[in-house]
Amino acid sequence: MIKNKSKHAQKDLASWKIILLLPLIFNSAQSLAENADRDKPINIEADSAHMNDKTSTAVFKGNVVLTQGTLLIRADTLTVIQENDEFKQGIALGELAYFRQKREGYDDYIEGEAKTIEFNAITDQLTMVDTAKLWREGDQVEGKFIHYDATTETFTVRSDAGNPDSGNPSNGRVKATIQPKQQIEP
Repeated sequence: MIKNKSKHAQKDLASWKIILLLPLIFNSAQSLAENADRDKPINIEADSAHMNDKTSTAVFKGNVVLTQGTLLIRADTLTVIQENDEFKQGIALGELAYFRQKREGYDDYIEGEAKTIEFNAITDQLTMVDTAKLWREGDQVEGKFIHYDATTETFTVRSDAGNPDSGNPSNGRVKATIQPKQQIEP
């Protein structure tokens, strides 16, 4: 019985280590956006578009590609919602919608994919649902659901409790891969 408790304690400790390391995986301070991108024009290409001025909503369908500075989004469908003539929310849907953006102050990019990727510009929150994966320089986290709050600089990654039909490639478990960092010699 004591051995069994020890194994559970080791598993709990390992889980906490991963949770504590998640912000380090992506160096969460300014990890999802290059500030200069906000001042760049948004360019969207798609097979078709439907825009509704009354609701300030635009829906782009078919091979959608959005670029804004270093930001790249690819999706089957992209819904853009504005408020007071400013971008409020974007929802990208696809077999696997994809985004890539340069990190502020670094020479690397953060990338992600999921069946649904939603970004709320007002609250600075990114939500990825169904087959969600986020990576940077070999570090990776994946699960059914990933939420990043840029204001609090926190990640939440959830699995689907083992449902094999959920679209979670990690068989119902959250997965994280953390590459060893190279030491800079003096």
